[in-house]
Amino acid sequence: MLSTSRRYFPALAAYLRTESPVSLQNAVELGRTLEGVQPEDIVAMHHAAVQMLIANAEPEEALGVYDRSFPFLIETMTAFRGKKLQTGPTFEWYTEMKEQLNRSRRSVVDVKNKYESVLQHMDSGIALFDSEGTLSFINLQMAKLLDVPRKTLAGCNLRNILFHPQLKRSVKRMILRICKEMVLKRSRYFEMQDAQGRHLLITITYGDQLDGQYLVSVKDVSEFKQIEQTAYQNDKLAMLGKIAASIAHEIRNPLTSIRGFIQLLRPHLMTLGKEEYARIILDEIDRANDIIYEFLNSSKPTAPMAQIVTIESLLKEVMLLSESEAIMRGCQMHLEAYDAQAKVSIDVKQIKQVMLNIVKNALDAITELGGARSGRIDIVARKDGAFVEISVRDNGKGMNQSTMSRLFDPFFTTKQQGTGLGLSVSYRIIRNHGGTIRVSSRPGEGTEFKIYLPSVD
Repeated sequence: MLSTSRRYFPALAAYLRTESPVSLQNAVELGRTLEGVQPEDIVAMHHAAVQMLIANAEPEEALGVYDRSFPFLIETMTAFRGKKLQTGPTFEWYTEMKEQLNRSRRSVVDVKNKYESVLQHMDSGIALFDSEGTLSFINLQMAKLLDVPRKTLAGCNLRNILFHPQLKRSVKRMILRICKEMVLKRSRYFEMQDAQGRHLLITITYGDQLDGQYLVSVKDVSEFKQIEQTAYQNDKLAMLGKIAASIAHEIRNPLTSIRGFIQLLRPHLMTLGKEEYARIILDEIDRANDIIYEFLNSSKPTAPMAQIVTIESLLKEVMLLSESEAIMRGCQMHLEAYDAQAKVSIDVKQIKQVMLNIVKNALDAITELGGARSGRIDIVARKDGAFVEISVRDNGKGMNQSTMSRLFDPFFTTKQQGTGLGLSVSYRIIRNHGGTIRVSSRPGEGTEFKIYLPSVD
């Protein structure tokens, strides 16, 4: 048996190098010379030879060695069983058996390739680990999420992946989070956000149905989250509208009466040297009226009164209205319209309200730094396909992920004097115009709002 193994390995290696008919004939000759062995011994010998070849193959080639070696095994087995049957019907039966084996192999390979192709082109990242923790399969999307070449991952275990020289630190943290959920919490289904702000749905399958293997699926569900958030915002704004419509007028009427009486009492307070009290009361009444106005404004589902304007003219007006306050706060403002003549169909008053609100928030964020650095606000406009993109970027204090996730919620604010309605109203206005509004931010670095409005050709 040992001498047979020594002959089998180089013969198989020679066939895999060329896969020529001449090298395959070696399998026939080898099979005819085998004596004193059982068919299962030949299979075991073949397996051992394949394992040695895989150990010396390149990672990207190793997985194909077994499939490519199968014709050699078929020829060896067929020649071994039919070595004394050179002619006649029995020999023809063995020939037919060989053809059936080859057809069966081709069918299996075709099915395998078809399903692998499906897995490779799924929009979910797929990774399969065996019971020893070795990566046995990874599709293109998962390699893309990891941002590591697929060929360098074949045969790696989890430790090899974590210490991969091309693996980014943020991705490593993501993998460790998945491991924590899988091992410590035994979670099979959970969501998380990566460093780029993408919402990822993680599904882990293991158990008897996978014979001890672990299947990890990662799907980017950011678009679905956006749709969900939009529906959530619309529901909240609808509820806000009902509240505002029912109570705003009831509050305004007594406030008007109180303001009138304070005005009547003001001369008497001046006589007593208490005019400051009157001023404070009147300021607070005005602030309450402003809050009610924002209530009412947020509840109005009115369609935009559209007119066609150039993006440059709109932004120049915003600059004129904002520059004086920016100068007073020691902040520089810059406008850059790369597609100055790009046109949009908008309610100018509403969109101007949105822009001024975002600019004011940027000024507040810069002011809160307390002069730590020179303030700057950049407004940039450009065409982006069928939309006009307006970017408002500041170098203020920035926001964390928790704040950004609630930014457009009614009544949510980080300001002591804020109502929390400005951005929720802005969100609704942009949606009513058929556009979108997005925000990105880093604590200590600044914030960028991007508004997309349909362009008019």
